[in-house]
Amino acid sequence: MKLLIYIFSFLITTVSVAQNNTLFEEGNALYNEGKFTDAISKYESILDAEKHSAALYFNLGNAHYKLNNIAPSIYYYEKALQLAPNDKEIQNNIVFARNMTIDAIDVVPEVGFSKLFKNISNTFSFDAWAYISVITMLLFVLLSLLYYFSYSTTRKRLAFIGGSSFLLLCFVSLFFAFNKYDIDKKDRPAIVFQQEALVKSEPNLRSEEAFRLHEGTKVQILDTLENWKKIKLSDGKVGWISSDAIKAL
Repeated sequence: MKLLIYIFSFLITTVSVAQNNTLFEEGNALYNEGKFTDAISKYESILDAEKHSAALYFNLGNAHYKLNNIAPSIYYYEKALQLAPNDKEIQNNIVFARNMTIDAIDVVPEVGFSKLFKNISNTFSFDAWAYISVITMLLFVLLSLLYYFSYSTTRKRLAFIGGSSFLLLCFVSLFFAFNKYDIDKKDRPAIVFQQEALVKSEPNLRSEEAFRLHEGTKVQILDTLENWKKIKLSDGKVGWISSDAIKAL
């Protein structure tokens, strides 16, 4: 009975993949014909099936860019970068899309140890840092056993030095693993989708206007209160915006 269930599940998965590949190819054909709206519909059908890929988001971004849909094009390029952060083509296209935005927001550079730790932490994912910690701990244990059971002074010395080094590396990788986890947890980007959105000093319509944002601008979500989002810009400005005005990545 279980074998039949596995076979049935495999067949369903195979058919689903084939259908999504067909939709993707149809979307590409429509895009090449200049039918960008129809291509978007095909691509979104794949998303409705909860299938995601950098190529799919990239093509969606391209189609929206061709239609001058600023916010959606940037949104989908950002989604593509989340899955393929080192893809040069995506990086180049998102620059063109960002050039269509109105808001010119400066970036406050990080300096000192904060920048150094962040750069090192972003070298690997949280999982990769965790694997490094486990491997270095295992090597420490092996060298500790070698030290304990060795009778040669030279071997004991080498095992002690090697074991101490791997133990230190284990603690260092653990530090960067938790630092990476904290960075990822705080990273809650969103894109402004309203053509012009008012940002308030407090989460209510009666509060003063802090500043205005326009479609395509990227923000960081800090907090949520009912239908309001507390956001922060790359230049450090903070305010409250309607939840309907932005779309989280």
